[in-house]
Amino acid sequence: MAKRSKLPQPPAEDLDALMALWGAAIPEDLLRLALTHRSYANEAGGLPNNERLEFLGDSVLSIVIAERLFHDYPQSSESELSRMRAATVSQTPLAQAARTLGLGDYIFLGKGEHLSGGRTKASILSDTFEALLGATYLTHGFEVAQKVILTHLAPMLDQAFVRGQTQDWKTSLIEYSRAQGWGEVSYVVTGEGPDHMRTFTAQVFIEGREGPQGMALDTSKKHAENLAARAALLALEPDFIRTQSPS
Repeated sequence: MAKRSKLPQPPAEDLDALMALWGAAIPEDLLRLALTHRSYANEAGGLPNNERLEFLGDSVLSIVIAERLFHDYPQSSESELSRMRAATVSQTPLAQAARTLGLGDYIFLGKGEHLSGGRTKASILSDTFEALLGATYLTHGFEVAQKVILTHLAPMLDQAFVRGQTQDWKTSLIEYSRAQGWGEVSYVVTGEGPDHMRTFTAQVFIEGREGPQGMALDTSKKHAENLAARAALLALEPDFIRTQSPS
């Protein structure tokens, strides 16, 4: 316990205030787990962290948004729905929702992550948002989790069609590759650095074409892949992104 007490504590301590903003109460032990980043857990001697809850929350989030888009856009194709979903559940909109909640001030971070500005990092904010969704699902079930998701992501859903046209580069690259008669798209991602400075390098390959078609670096694996797809599209078709932007 002495080791744990030396770690930086979140600047915001009123968990009831967070729950009021969140819209669904979560038991304190589960809530604290959802707010515990791996950097804090590791420095505290191997405590459980929020990554399992993040995994669960990501799955619940995906089905809720998919169902909502399915009903809201009955004329849209599967690929259009996929782009809209990806643009709604990606790192950027989730981090924006987390910032609206002031979520960064409640996260338990290790010393290095705390000092390097981890409370404002989009990757940490979006992951913690998903962990809270996982905890909400475990506590209340699907319907309450669905209500929370639709409440906090309402602005993103309103913009889903436009965002989907310009932000899901992975799907766009797959469709572009198919249109050219090329092979499957795949990614190789490597990570390096300590928890508080973890970075991922993503390379994207197209079957039958020589070398990586694009590469990108980011603090999130998923975001690095998306940016690598964007880089590939720019390299393969310089006017592609401009022509995909809404007028």
